[in-house]
Amino acid sequence: MAEKPAQNQAPNLAATAPADWLAQRGLVRLRTLVVIRWVALAGQVAALLVVHFGLGYRLPIDIALSVVGLSVLVNLAASMGGPARARLSDLAAALFLGYDLLQLAVLLYLTGGLENPFSILILAPVSVSASILSRRSTIGLCALAVACLSVLAQWHMPLPWNGAPIDLPQIYVIAIWFALVIATVFIGAYAWLVAEEARRLADALAVTQMALAREQRMSALGGLAAAAAHELGSPLSTIAVVAGELMREFPPDSPLADDMKLLLSESQRCRDILASLARRPDAGGGAPFDEMPLSLLIESAAEPYEKKGVELIVRCLTPDGRDADEVDWNEPPVHRRPELIYAVGTLVQNAMQFAKSRVDVDVAWTARDVSITIADDGPGFASDLLNDLGEPYVSSRSGRDGHMGLGIFTAKTLLEGTGATIDFANAPAVTGKTGARVVIRWRRNQLEIKRTPGPRSMIGMETSRGIA
Repeated sequence: MAEKPAQNQAPNLAATAPADWLAQRGLVRLRTLVVIRWVALAGQVAALLVVHFGLGYRLPIDIALSVVGLSVLVNLAASMGGPARARLSDLAAALFLGYDLLQLAVLLYLTGGLENPFSILILAPVSVSASILSRRSTIGLCALAVACLSVLAQWHMPLPWNGAPIDLPQIYVIAIWFALVIATVFIGAYAWLVAEEARRLADALAVTQMALAREQRMSALGGLAAAAAHELGSPLSTIAVVAGELMREFPPDSPLADDMKLLLSESQRCRDILASLARRPDAGGGAPFDEMPLSLLIESAAEPYEKKGVELIVRCLTPDGRDADEVDWNEPPVHRRPELIYAVGTLVQNAMQFAKSRVDVDVAWTARDVSITIADDGPGFASDLLNDLGEPYVSSRSGRDGHMGLGIFTAKTLLEGTGATIDFANAPAVTGKTGARVVIRWRRNQLEIKRTPGPRSMIGMETSRGIA
């Protein structure tokens, strides 16, 4: 289903958020990489000292410690170069890790190359990159790691040893090189894919929270409007009464009579405007429409997405498929919840975008369950995506360009938070019809407001909207 909002509608937050939103901002703090480098440098110093002085294996200790000392100076400069909470850009973090990779390669060159057991640590910068940086940066660091491994396989100082140096067979060194290259590529790709899934989920959840917060602010604004209408009603009534009395004090031909008539009419107009605000379905905050029949909630959610040339029909059906207006079948009342309105509105909007001429929204209920079915006469869902719908960034519908990623994920997440289950399907082939179907189901006790039985809902059971 499409995410592009119809003309003159408010933009859909879930649709307009970029897929790489989290990747575009700094994901890693400078302090984090500085601390990781301090730990690595401490380990390098400890390993050099233990091997050279403790185990008696002669190393080019002066040069090796100089390389570590240079990294200490670089890390001190990085620590003082910006605030500890500063976040690095993708490129800056990649250069930071690239330096660590080169520094480790120099130490390995001084201490035996790939024959050094610590050569496996060359995977560390690549793994860190895969978990926090972009695909491009991770690929670049993988290429740098493979280049360093290739150089170390051919050129390096002898492995420190007591007595004659170990002469490993060339085939064994090649095997080590091959194993490390495979490990670099595999671990980098595996870690990046897992981290990317987590980043996408975090991105989508952030957009969900933004969308819900927007709806809650709108609901609060409606409540404020209702409260203002209630509080201003009495002063306006007083103004109208005083204006009426003053008008009777002036003779009809008085130059102030017309002004008093205007004052009286304008005060009445203000009272009418405030009364209409108090009656609006989105007034919320204790307004009469804070509790409403389910079908009215669906209508208020779908109304902003009406589209020229597509008919939107909302119906209430009984368990046997008959129109609920034909039988005495009480409709479940529900609270006007922002998450329900936003989620259902998003699904209706998507159906309207792909429909050819009609969208049907059927509300049905039994003593146990409540369901909403949104069906359009468009091309339907791509069959290979049906099982993945509702996941972040899964998009595309057969026969149409567009995307259907965060909007559907947001709607599905909000609905599941209310206890609903959501099923996506296409119209059965045996019916000869095309189009997509989204079915939302609740247990009735999860959705309905508990109250004593009363008269049937005041609203009409079938409405037809749209401009032909």
